[in-house]
Amino acid sequence: MQVRVQSEVFDAGAELNAFAQGRTDIGAVVSFTGVVRDTGGDLQEMQIEHYPGMTQSAITKIVEQAMTRWDLADALVIHRHGPLKPGAPIMMVATAAAHRAAAFESADFLMDYLKSRAPFWKKEVTDKGSDWVAAKDEDEDALNRW
Repeated sequence: MQVRVQSEVFDAGAELNAFAQGRTDIGAVVSFTGVVRDTGGDLQEMQIEHYPGMTQSAITKIVEQAMTRWDLADALVIHRHGPLKPGAPIMMVATAAAHRAAAFESADFLMDYLKSRAPFWKKEVTDKGSDWVAAKDEDEDALNRW
């Protein structure tokens, strides 16, 4: 299990290859990479803030919960902070399990947690100024299904 909260860019393909390399005990690897989205066409950057110790601890606890709940062989979560340009990778989740259902479900669970509960604060900087990103009801609804 690995949780990394970092400002540095990552290569999702290289991370996934390293995650699965040499594993013969698994039958499924599922990954998801989120990128900074520019929905309005004027996003200059997304600024992501966090409290280092608190964020790492909170994400680690939820990954440990997923590892047990779905009997995962391994899990990886990478989440970036700092100023990020549109199209930049913002986060990645990878899960490995004996069977695909556990890998898919656990990755989906981790994504829902990261989207709605992970202690990050996001500010969109556009041509018109900046605004904090508010929580969305659909993100809470997605988490509540677990």
